[in-house]
Amino acid sequence: MFIRTERSVKDFMLFYPVVTTLVIINLLIWLLTDFFPTEFGRKVLNWGAGNNLLTLNGEYWRIFTGMFLHAGFMHVLFNSFSLVLFGPALEQMIGKWKFVFAYLGAGLIGNIGTYFIEPTSPTFHIGASGAVYGLFGVYVYMMFMRKELIDQANARLVLIILVLGVVMTFANPQINTAAHLFGLIGGVLVAPLALKHAQPFSIYRNVLKKQNRQSRSSAQGPQFNPDRWKKRRPRTEQQKQQLIWIVLGAVVLIILLRTLIFG
Repeated sequence: MFIRTERSVKDFMLFYPVVTTLVIINLLIWLLTDFFPTEFGRKVLNWGAGNNLLTLNGEYWRIFTGMFLHAGFMHVLFNSFSLVLFGPALEQMIGKWKFVFAYLGAGLIGNIGTYFIEPTSPTFHIGASGAVYGLFGVYVYMMFMRKELIDQANARLVLIILVLGVVMTFANPQINTAAHLFGLIGGVLVAPLALKHAQPFSIYRNVLKKQNRQSRSSAQGPQFNPDRWKKRRPRTEQQKQQLIWIVLGAVVLIILLRTLIFG
């Protein structure tokens, strides 16, 4: 469910177009505003960064635009990695537009919660962390209210990473704690609507989607498939467990690196 089994970036983009688009948007805006800090990039950052006091004075768009801005490489890397890891399964389960609703809805709730906690704060805050925690909120709701959608192994993985994330949230004073917590709550709140008619994640739906794409391409003319003689061996249960621990270790490492750099 959370193990990436796509054979190429092209496959990933085909199976999960919304996650792909969100990651690309985050990276492009980060390049514009941080990696290549041009005058225009600085204007975009100053115009879009979350700021409760400016929001109080009528600049309400900051509640939304702050979700797409990031401070530094590790910041955008962590959020993009989390989105790539935990977003695809949910996008397949609920569909593209419901995923957009869940992601943006939770992110907005996170920033609105930040605003109401301290509406006169002049501190700037940016990042997609509230929206990412919203995805965890959807999974938490799933674990208790829609258990048929997630197995125990993946539920444990979500729970472990969520606990680690919450601990790191309180351990680092530079993190917008309110956005994380309210984003998590926002995910739980939007979950009943987002998970309506949801189906369990299945790798075979991706296979079918790719076959349909190839069938349409074949109808337009003959094409050579270099993988036609390759047969993929199914992973054993032990291999799946090892992959889960590898993913967990990678997440923990990135969280620790982020804490050390921003702490």
